[in-house]
Amino acid sequence: MRRALLATLCLVPAALSAQVVDSTAFNGLAWREIGPFRGGRSAAVTGSVARPNEYYMGTTGGGVFKTTDGGLTWHATSDGFFGGTIGAIAVSETNPDIVYVATGEYPIRGNVSHGDGVYRSDDGGATWRYIGLADTRQISRVRIHPKNPNLVYVGAQGHVFGPNPDRGVYRTYDGGRT
Repeated sequence: MRRALLATLCLVPAALSAQVVDSTAFNGLAWREIGPFRGGRSAAVTGSVARPNEYYMGTTGGGVFKTTDGGLTWHATSDGFFGGTIGAIAVSETNPDIVYVATGEYPIRGNVSHGDGVYRSDDGGATWRYIGLADTRQISRVRIHPKNPNLVYVGAQGHVFGPNPDRGVYRTYDGGRT
């Protein structure tokens, strides 16, 4: 029994290597890049119902990218304003030019990257302003009220490996001024 099994196992690789693949079948295929030229993780992505081809993607270590053509081309929107790791992005339903970005990746792992708070854009990501929550470090969610883009909730995890008084849910009624 053992000899028969051994003989069979020895013949399997020979039978598999004897197969020939017609490589001309791949001649009609062409590679194309459909995402931003970047590597790494992404934990935040969102879009707008009002603009079906417009999306924002937050990366771990690379900031925010935006597409207006459904993902054919992407460009960095946070360069020159902030960078680093993005945990959450939200676009206003009533005005898709208003975008909130929260920094600090939220999937907890051994080497998470923390952020420095929340940013807001009133012009679709062309410019950004810092609106606070500096020591919240990891932010997992930003929610904008569906009718009032100045009423925003932020879910902050705080320091992931120790106690942190800045952990919790935050609310602003004035678009991040307070």
